[in-house]
Formats: sequence, structure tokens, C-alpha cells
Amino acid sequence: MSFLRYLDDKRYFLIFFAGMLSFVALMMFVSTEGTYRVGDIMYTLSGCVLLAAVYVVGGYLRWRTRNRILHDLVNNRWDELTVALPEPLTYEQRQYTALIKKLYSNKLEAIGRLQDEKKDFHDFIVSWIHEVKLPITACTLLFRNASGKSVEELIHVFEDELFKIDHYVEQALFYARIDSFSKDYLIAEVSLNRIVRNSVRKYAKMFVAKRVHFTMWEKEEWVHTDAKWLGYIVDQIMSNALKYVGDSGSIVCSFEADNEEKRLSIRDTGIGIKAEDIGRIFEKGFTGTNGRQLAKSTGLGLYLANRMAVKLGHRLSVQSEEGSYTTLTLHFPNSNHLYEM
Repeated sequence: MSFLRYLDDKRYFLIFFAGMLSFVALMMFVSTEGTYRVGDIMYTLSGCVLLAAVYVVGGYLRWRTRNRILHDLVNNRWDELTVALPEPLTYEQRQYTALIKKLYSNKLEAIGRLQDEKKDFHDFIVSWIHEVKLPITACTLLFRNASGKSVEELIHVFEDELFKIDHYVEQALFYARIDSFSKDYLIAEVSLNRIVRNSVRKYAKMFVAKRVHFTMWEKEEWVHTDAKWLGYIVDQIMSNALKYVGDSGSIVCSFEADNEEKRLSIRDTGIGIKAEDIGRIFEKGFTGTNGRQLAKSTGLGLYLANRMAVKLGHRLSVQSEEGSYTTLTLHFPNSNHLYEM
């Protein structure tokens, strides 16, 4: 922390001070009395120089102490950067210190979010591995104990297990791509009827196995969205409805529209949701009381569906009565609101 570097920082003050001394000497030289004494002028200038020297040396000592701390911060590792910052000496330094603390706080928040996302992804992968191993193990056991079973029975069971594997793989794929969503979507006018019918065909075996009655509207309806991502959202809602609806139950898809939005509602006559759980069904990993008791659930389906809906500019809402029904509604803003968004 050389003294010459400090003088370089103070060069504008020194230039000003030299100009001020020259001005004082000139005024004394051209005094109104017409006479001057060189000794008086030198005495006055020497006093000014002495006071300035005291100011410069004192300022240098404070400057050196502060800059040594800053130098150590730059060249060494500190766990708490804002605690180690030297005390500001001027208003400008206080502003810069506040800015550094704000940037440091934002950095810590960003690191915290990244760590949470990394932990969430790790937890998901561990859970996903355990889930996908179950149908694989089932297929392996089926191979080992295939004797005495008909080909049709084996094919039927294999199809069910492969469908589960496909579901888990699709879930992992969408989970991994949710944060890079903006690179993989195309908003267009999409037939809502086709999306719903495709989802029903996908889960046709479950409809037949549980003898679930399905109904939907007849008129062709269109919405502005991304077909692939909307299809996944509807699949998750339909899968969830089939999981909790009882044998010989029913699932009803209905469509409504007004000046503000269009609404797709999927209602099942299942076990419903407890009142205290309704506000949390879109939380990650939340399965609810009924989900833990009556079905094997990871709590990711509706979480992903809700996140995708938000990214598409849509909204998911739920209405339910325990032991009676559950209705999940997907809200589509009208085209002009979508473009504004």
C-alpha cells in the first residue's frame, strides 16, 4: 500500500491545494497597501502546507489500514465476506458497502436455490429409481415363474408393467426439462377434445379394469397452448382421477367459457380430498392422508402439472369433498390475455 499510490488517489485535491496556495500568495503580493513582506507570505504558506501535510498523512494511515483489509479480502477466502468488510469512511464508501452486501446476499440466495434444486433432483432420482425397479422386478419374477401361465396372461401382465415403466420414464423426462421449458414449447391453437381423447385412450385399460364410466362434451373446442405439454398435464390429472376413483365410478370432463377464460374440468367420483389437504395438493412430494392410505403416490404428478400450467400461462384449481368427488379445473386465458402475458 505505497504512499505514492495514495497521493495518486488524492491528485485532484493536491492540484486544488496548489492552486489555492498560488491564489493566496498572489493576493498577498498585490495587497492594497502596495508593499509585502516575503517572510509573512512564506510563513502563511508554510502553515497551510503543514496543515495539508497533517491531513494527507492522517488520511494515508486510514487509507492504508482499509486497503490492507480489502487486499486480504480479495486474495484470501472468507466465509462471511460482509462481516470482514472494513468500516466505510465516506458516504460514497457506505453506498458501495451497501451495494456489496446486497450483491453478496443475492449471491447467497441464488446458491441456496441451486442447492435446493440439486437436492430436490437428487431426491427425485433416488425415489424414481426405487419406483422404476418395482415393475422391472415384477417382469423378472414373471419370467422365472412363467410355467403354467398362458401367453395371453403373460402379455397382459407385461403390458401393465411396461406401461408403468413408460410412465415413470416420461415423468423423469418432463421433470428434467421443466427448467428449460422456454426452449421446448410452441403455442398454437389446439383441439382440447383431441387432447382429452388421447389421454383416455392412453389409460383405456385402467378404465376397463375398474369399469369406470367416462363422459365428455361433444362440440369441438380449441385453446391456445402447447399440445405436448398440455397433453402431459391432462394425463397427470386423468391418472390421478383413475387412481382414486372406485370400481364402477365415473369421470366427467366438461368445458366452459366466458369473456375472461376457458375452463376444462375433470371430475371424478372418488374418495375426495380432506379439507386440510386441499391447499397443499400441488406441493412437491405431498400425497395427503388419503394418498398415503389408499394408493402408492410419489406426490409429483400434480406438482409437475401445476408447474407446467403456470409456465404455459394457465392455472390449475381444485374443488373436492371427502368421500364424494374431486374436480380439477384447468383455466385457459382468452387469446388476447395470453398475448399480453
